[in-house]
Amino acid sequence: MNAKTQYRLNYRLTAADLEVVLALVRTGKLAEAGERLALDASTVFRSIQKLEKGLGQRLFERSRTGYQANELAQELAMHAEQMEAQLEAARSAMQMQPDQVAGAVRITTTDTILHGLLAPVLKPLQLLHPLLSLDLHAGNELASLTRRDADIAIRASKRPPQHLIGKHLGPIRVALYAGKSSKIRHFDADIAQRHHWIAPDDALPEHPSVVWRRKHFPKLQATYKVNSILTVAELVGQGLGLGILPLFLAQGRKDVVQLSDVLDECQTELWLLTHTEARHLRRVSAVYSYLSQEMVLN
Repeated sequence: MNAKTQYRLNYRLTAADLEVVLALVRTGKLAEAGERLALDASTVFRSIQKLEKGLGQRLFERSRTGYQANELAQELAMHAEQMEAQLEAARSAMQMQPDQVAGAVRITTTDTILHGLLAPVLKPLQLLHPLLSLDLHAGNELASLTRRDADIAIRASKRPPQHLIGKHLGPIRVALYAGKSSKIRHFDADIAQRHHWIAPDDALPEHPSVVWRRKHFPKLQATYKVNSILTVAELVGQGLGLGILPLFLAQGRKDVVQLSDVLDECQTELWLLTHTEARHLRRVSAVYSYLSQEMVLN
């Protein structure tokens, strides 16, 4: 047995070691890992150095972009996640009364769904469970539920990941809209050619609305390229051009008018998703159950 192997077998891995590895796997940055752990970046660096020396091998590859976890680091992070989930469950059980739900729940979704569907149902949830706090993240990228970057995801998808628990909330229907101030009240090929378009071409090139426009009007280019459907709605409302919007986002707005029937080709589905382990946490289960009833689309 060589010296490195002997050293690795003698090293006593601690819960603190796993916490540091998990934080750096999740963030890939010393400073960001330190923020999660309430430590400075130099302390995280020394901890990783000590751990790698004790194990006799590297856990991360260093580069200009950050720290890339190797296979061993990812395996240690998996065990750390299990430990984290068990600790959270134990703390929740100790701190809560039988009828109380408390703690933080992290929800990831898009800004469109956040403002159009989620925000309107949050106040009743807070009144129902006043000890809950919600960490809301809006972005086009899907935060990893497996790595516990989020507890719940609300996404538009035709095929949600099979390893997640999912609740189908209904169809997301869309139509073509113009600003009320534009005076446009109908849609045809001539209207399509003569007016500006607003679309998330570069940010969401596979979005159903982008695919539909390129199929039916292949020569048209968006004049305003934006990074979210919510921004499409805002610019359409200001009369800057035509845009395809979800009905739930456009309904109730007085600054847009619907030009087309529902575009069936653009329809996708709204899903409420969580991870198997997170689903058993009382606070996550309470929020998941509430949203599965209150966010249903018809």
